[in-house]
Amino acid sequence: MAYDADVIVIGAGIAGLVATAELVDAGRKVILLDQEPEQSIGGQAHWSFGGLFFVDSPEQRRMRIKDSQALALQDWLGTAGFDRDEDRRPREWAEAYVDFASGEKRAWLHAQGVRFFPVVGWAERGGYDATGHGNSVPRFHITWGTGPGIVAPFERRVREGVARGLVELKFRHRVTGLSSSAGALDTVSGEVLEPSEAERGTASSREVAGAFEFRAQAVIVTSGGIGGNHDLVRAQWPERLGTPPEKMLSGVPAHVDGLMLGIAERAGANHINRDRMWHYTEGIENWNPIWARHGIRILPGPSSLWLDARGKRLPVPLFPGFDTLGTLEHIMKSGYDYTWFVLDQKIIGKEFALSGSEQNPDLTGKSVRGVIGRARADVPGPVKAFMDRGVDFVVEKDLSALVRGMNALTKEPLIDEAELRREITARDREIKNPFTKDLQVTAIRGARNYLGDKLIRTAAPHRILDPKAGPLIAVRLNILTRKSLGGLETDLSSRVLTEGGEPLPGLYAAGEAAGFGGGGVHGYRSLEGTFLGGCLFSGRAAGRAAAKAVR
Repeated sequence: MAYDADVIVIGAGIAGLVATAELVDAGRKVILLDQEPEQSIGGQAHWSFGGLFFVDSPEQRRMRIKDSQALALQDWLGTAGFDRDEDRRPREWAEAYVDFASGEKRAWLHAQGVRFFPVVGWAERGGYDATGHGNSVPRFHITWGTGPGIVAPFERRVREGVARGLVELKFRHRVTGLSSSAGALDTVSGEVLEPSEAERGTASSREVAGAFEFRAQAVIVTSGGIGGNHDLVRAQWPERLGTPPEKMLSGVPAHVDGLMLGIAERAGANHINRDRMWHYTEGIENWNPIWARHGIRILPGPSSLWLDARGKRLPVPLFPGFDTLGTLEHIMKSGYDYTWFVLDQKIIGKEFALSGSEQNPDLTGKSVRGVIGRARADVPGPVKAFMDRGVDFVVEKDLSALVRGMNALTKEPLIDEAELRREITARDREIKNPFTKDLQVTAIRGARNYLGDKLIRTAAPHRILDPKAGPLIAVRLNILTRKSLGGLETDLSSRVLTEGGEPLPGLYAAGEAAGFGGGGVHGYRSLEGTFLGGCLFSGRAAGRAAAKAVR
């Protein structure tokens, strides 16, 4: 039986586009499959903020940030906490990825026209010791053009492959089976779904219109993770993170369903670290949703007072932007699945950014004028829209009214005004004290020692109850699903491995389906800016390795 292509790629997200682009460069014929309509090409990457992790970049050096491969690897390993036998491959990928981020990654992207915002962000600051979790220095580089700016060069390369007759795009093709012949996995079968005009990110029909079967010398799985499938998230929820939340928002569209992982497992692939996952704790309901349960993540500066459902401050070092999963674990063991930010307009105007390409029209549209306008505004437009329309926001002139508004948003009126006033007053008193014992106040002052934070991310220390800084604002924060950190186990050539550790002939995996490399390159936690980069790195490795393997 003849082959229909040299390689079949399953999933037209960023990892699939990168793998396909590399195969085209090698002159290989590719069939690219995706269950969604063509208008959703690029997958989750399109919706992303476009954050990328670089080490010792020109942007860092211009901001007087001293970074190195050794420091980045120290931070990665301290964050990952690799401690399982099955972490051997993920650790190999981690070391290779840090080398990539310290070396050719930026030049490779720059050569394809990708550019970066000049101010480097400082995500996941940790707050523990030097060898523990977190970034020792700012490393979060925002792509000029955000997620669409990352997707564009690889989509262009793939479409050039279509024009050359090397790529067939098969949208609305949902894979249901993988099978082998002649000792190698070479057959992909499934259902052809009816055509759909659904806009990008919105739910598309699952009505079946036909069937398909294609054969190739190699197959690359780049189908993404499980974040849109809440049942699967709950089924794989780790005991260490407490009870799964009753309410979750979705940071990804519903088609991120994880079903392809089970199909690969049934074909012999080893799925490891499935209990490792990455969900955000600062989710707010999108007042203008695109997909079901659509949540947006607040990217906070360090000044908001973070309170549990009963109005108690979260423990050190669980400050905004310091330790995502440490905060998630604390929340889920509190008996409630939501928390609060309490702040004022001075803080929200300087410190709130919203994740997502559609929430950052200035950066996504590559508008210098828009970026300047954002910096000059009392509150950026997208944030102001949430203040005015978001169901999780309470905006009031005085604390009594704020507390009434907070209690009106929850099943029980858990916030006591007198206790909250005491908490805020105590914090405000420390602002005046150069010898403060409040470590969040110390963190705020430390952040402002970094020029990037002082310019655009951290408000000058001030009293939250100062009327001049008002009005007061409370934001109810929900758990927001996002990423699988585990996945199909792969070697450094992106070859999928069996439970016995041997390559499964003909099968490769990349992106979130492969745990961003190896079956879990992040270990237990992420340093941020590493998800897109993991898709780029593993997609490139898979495309290049498959190109060499086929004849």
